[in-house]
Amino acid sequence: MAITAALLSQRLKQQLAPSFLEVVDESAAHAGHVGANDIGQGTHFRVRIQSVMFEGKSRVARHRLVYDALQEYIDQGLHALAIEVLETPSREIS
Repeated sequence: MAITAALLSQRLKQQLAPSFLEVVDESAAHAGHVGANDIGQGTHFRVRIQSVMFEGKSRVARHRLVYDALQEYIDQGLHALAIEVLETPSREIS
């Protein structure tokens, strides 16, 4: 099965309940690089994500949550994952 942005999005939605999520397949831009494949898809992705599950966690812990959610796809050939964790807006105290 080919790894797609839609599959990664679905898994991240299930695991991390993001309030914002964008998954972009950047594989074509990495043609000829290590880990790239012949079809130019499914190996290099960028994830921009915001989730309350990241609150109070370090940058490393936030990234680990994303990697853990996508481990199945990493095992299947997802080679590179750029993660941008967006800050959750602070809550107003009433």
